[in-house]
Amino acid sequence: MARRGEAPLAQIAKDFGISESCLRNWLRRADVADGHRPGQTTAESVELRELKRRNRLLEQENEILRRAAAYLSQANLPGK
Repeated sequence: MARRGEAPLAQIAKDFGISESCLRNWLRRADVADGHRPGQTTAESVELRELKRRNRLLEQENEILRRAAAYLSQANLPGK
């Protein structure tokens, strides 16, 4: 209805019981998902968030291993 211009956005939003800004956001997201507007889809956002979380975890694990290697190399020095 909103895309065809059958009614003003304010009226469509009122009919659905949502705010006009919410309807505009939905339309914008739909445009991105359909490829009519540049941007990041919801699926891409979820994937990016998960990859960032995974990257942070791997960096923490790497730092722990680096510190453990340094500690163990100090323990193996002669004269200790």
